[in-house]
Amino acid sequence: MPISDYRTALVTGANTGMGEAITRMLSAGGVQVYGVARNAAKLEEVADATGMRPIVADISDPAAIEAAVAGLEIDILVNNAGVSATGNILDATAESVDAMIDVNLRAVLHLCRLLAPGMVARNRGHIVNISSIAGTYNFFGHTAYHATKAAIHQVSRQLRNDMLGHKVRVTEICPGRVETEIFGRNLGGSPEDLKRAWEEFYEHYESVTTADIAGAARFALESPEHVNVGLIEIMPTLQVPGGLTFDPSR
Repeated sequence: MPISDYRTALVTGANTGMGEAITRMLSAGGVQVYGVARNAAKLEEVADATGMRPIVADISDPAAIEAAVAGLEIDILVNNAGVSATGNILDATAESVDAMIDVNLRAVLHLCRLLAPGMVARNRGHIVNISSIAGTYNFFGHTAYHATKAAIHQVSRQLRNDMLGHKVRVTEICPGRVETEIFGRNLGGSPEDLKRAWEEFYEHYESVTTADIAGAARFALESPEHVNVGLIEIMPTLQVPGGLTFDPSR
């Protein structure tokens, strides 16, 4: 089905990275996008370039979510916004754990709670959840981040059950390493941090790009109406999620 069969979309984290790329793709396809993010200046830049309607809101706050979507009829919901942290559960702060749960999981559930009933009533809609290979493979990384992304995998499956009998599709896009600012933000977010992250994590690697993620979303959205593309795992060809680590006995 052509992407223009959908009228409206709401994209979280629309001001940068994968959210910006998906916003540009949807806008180019004739869909009116409502972009949600906390950074008003960056959101306005994307809005000026695409015609997206900016909504400045902190999705870690359930009341802010309700206010942001009040009165909107949304055909495509893209749950893209996410936060992570360096380290692991042994040195985690309460704030970092809560932030990952609030943004990566709680906000997704609330947005689905608020917008999915309208899709069911109209018998038309598509929910795209951005998860991570951190939710399906265990490797060194922050336990809370892995836990929230594993939860998104299950939420995506369960939504299909919740909306059985209606033409509302659900797609989980599960990326490996993508060229975004996430590592730089974890290092502090300054221009120097972003540069250091680029040199360490991207400069000598052929990573997946945000355009690749937008292309995967487009593939799922434009599949025939009777086809639900449930899960897309997309990784760099030269990245593998496995590997065996064996620590010597003490």
